[in-house]
Amino acid sequence: MATNNIKGKKLVIVESPTKQKTISKILGADFLVRSSFGHVRDLPSHDMGVDIEDNFKPTYLPVERAKKLIKELEAAAKNASQVYLATDPDREGEAIAWHLVELLKIPAERYQRIYFHEITPSAIKESFDHARKIDDNLVNAQQARRILDRIVGYKLSPLLWKKITSGLSAGRVQSVAVRLLAERAKEIADFQEQPYWSLKAQFEKPGAQPLFWARLLKWNGKNVEQTKTYHLFAEDYKVKNTVFDKPETLAPVNALLRKGPNSVAKIEKKEVKQKPKPPFITSSLQQDAYNKLGFPSQKTMMTAQRLYEGIEIGGQTAGLITYMRTDSFNVSKLLQDQTKKFIAAKYGAAYVPHTANVYKSKVKGAQEAHESIHPTDVNRTPQSVKAFLTADEYKLYELIWLRFVASQMAEAVFNTVTVDINAGEDGQCVLRAGGRTVKFPGYLSVYKDEDDNENEDAALLPELAEGDALTLKEIATKDHKTTPPPYYNEASLIKTLEKHGIGRPSTYAPTIKTILDRKYIARQPKSNKLVATELGITVTNSLKDFFKEIMDLSYTAGVEEKLDEVAEGGQKWVDLLNEFYGSFKRELEEADKGMKRPEAKQTDEKCPLCGKPMLLKTSRFGQYLTCSDAPNCKGKINLGKEGEKIMPEKTDEVCDKCGAPMVIRTGRRGKFMACSAYPKCKNTYSIDAEGKKVASSGPVLTEHVCEKCGKKMVLRSSKRGYFLGCSGYPKCRNIVNVSDEEIAKIKAAHEQKA
Repeated sequence: MATNNIKGKKLVIVESPTKQKTISKILGADFLVRSSFGHVRDLPSHDMGVDIEDNFKPTYLPVERAKKLIKELEAAAKNASQVYLATDPDREGEAIAWHLVELLKIPAERYQRIYFHEITPSAIKESFDHARKIDDNLVNAQQARRILDRIVGYKLSPLLWKKITSGLSAGRVQSVAVRLLAERAKEIADFQEQPYWSLKAQFEKPGAQPLFWARLLKWNGKNVEQTKTYHLFAEDYKVKNTVFDKPETLAPVNALLRKGPNSVAKIEKKEVKQKPKPPFITSSLQQDAYNKLGFPSQKTMMTAQRLYEGIEIGGQTAGLITYMRTDSFNVSKLLQDQTKKFIAAKYGAAYVPHTANVYKSKVKGAQEAHESIHPTDVNRTPQSVKAFLTADEYKLYELIWLRFVASQMAEAVFNTVTVDINAGEDGQCVLRAGGRTVKFPGYLSVYKDEDDNENEDAALLPELAEGDALTLKEIATKDHKTTPPPYYNEASLIKTLEKHGIGRPSTYAPTIKTILDRKYIARQPKSNKLVATELGITVTNSLKDFFKEIMDLSYTAGVEEKLDEVAEGGQKWVDLLNEFYGSFKRELEEADKGMKRPEAKQTDEKCPLCGKPMLLKTSRFGQYLTCSDAPNCKGKINLGKEGEKIMPEKTDEVCDKCGAPMVIRTGRRGKFMACSAYPKCKNTYSIDAEGKKVASSGPVLTEHVCEKCGKKMVLRSSKRGYFLGCSGYPKCRNIVNVSDEEIAKIKAAHEQKA
């Protein structure tokens, strides 16, 4: 970075190179825009870095990749006429700005903090009118969270290593998330199915069409449908069934219906209005992107980041959406007015509500000053920018655009009808038919959820009046079983975390990624359900017995509320940490004395080396069988995800080091060829899809884009397995774990090109 071109210019520092590129074009020649590439300072990577005795004083060190960059930024800051810190509009962004001021030694009179919720010319230029100094309360809230999580991680992880197995970790939010899945597994296992029967009847009004169905509602004056509530760990689960638990109990109902008379007892018609859902916030975007597009939360956030930071459209870079880490439903007055005009022109004046729709967040501790996730320009329709977007970017932008436009439209209006039918002369048996028809579609013209299609069958009813005689045409009975609560998927887990106020918008995706990487939970291949592993259940059971506060939903949410108080200036961050650490330290001491290592289970399997019984054990990589005579005998059998044995496969290859036969084994990175004389000989080879030896290959360039610097990602391998690393290494050290399916796709595409 040449400093002679900086003098007299205004320096703007942002986090990412993509933002740098977009904002540079907006601000022009009087400004120099530079990127910090994310955090420039952090707690040390190899020790806790927090002096608990000295009021939790943190030790911050420059991150490795930023060391050269810091010198360049320091020189630029000294030569600039003014420094503007334009990091993200949240606590994390505020903390990065503070670290930059501290590290670059920028005097208070020479810097200003600016922020914006969208990267557009008007928003960027307006941000200079509201420039301010760094908000110490926001910095302290982020600092308190970082220190709190560091203490929990650095104190609990060694305990788990000592008491369970090496390589484990624990965290304030991740441990509660794992507990949700572990408790759900127990709830499903403990659930007892109950059989029940339902009945519906088809009727005809003589001389009128169509035929229609009605379900049994009451028998002997009581509702036949009943609800049983199961009290679960995180929420109550309601199970519906009927009073008929055997098919023969429906015999009297059948007889009465066939005997008759059957007639219309009551008709109720009314108009019902349905308000659109609010624009997206982080959690609802992640849920809908998962349910409608099949995007994991991490993919959603990476794609949204690109849409926010800027897309090249017709020679200009434009930010298409507002900041994607938010829990507020707010929409600017300017955009509301623009959207009204757009809706009136495209759909008609009737689709514009009389007063603008306003939504209040139900999220605990929501930052109402923020903006919701919405397009920066509603006239930029998904179709108009499709040619400039990747397939994933287009799908996500379309979802955000449609949801936002719908949120600003008029309510949908339905005509509903409910018909009660008496069977028999004394009203002993009552059945009900009904449904709804759309009178005015309103927002449903743009955006529908699955439940918006339910019960739209009132048009299938004939014209009826009270007292009309009906002819029974058919009776249908059906057997059912009550169902246990469902397994979590990413969408429902995020919804539950949000409901209980656990974590914040920016933490959901990394939390899920962490507990997947740690093998505490697993994603089912076809259903994508998230299931707690044996390791996750073991860790959860060990922690919840001794760390009742940390593993409690309400306590974890309470910590978030106190962090919000710090951000608002109502709580001192050191007091918060002192209050937490007092009880945590006592629990830690009790756990060190009382927590017992889970006993290995003896199995009927015999050791392939010495014939002694094998023990079932769990490590951070999953379950395995080991010889009961260890360490004298090194017999070991790896187990697959379903607990199946993974035995070495014989080959025709011979070890070129010792002459012993080679076998194919399965490790953390997949299958490989190894010498059968292990551990005496540790010779190994990589193999291809057909099990043949292959020469080692270098990194493979992919189409994935780094979320931190915008460069292409490269598929690399290490002793821990495959991962995506930024091609900008060592300047950018961003890495992302990838699934086996994604690895296979990347390799296949690379081989095809080759």
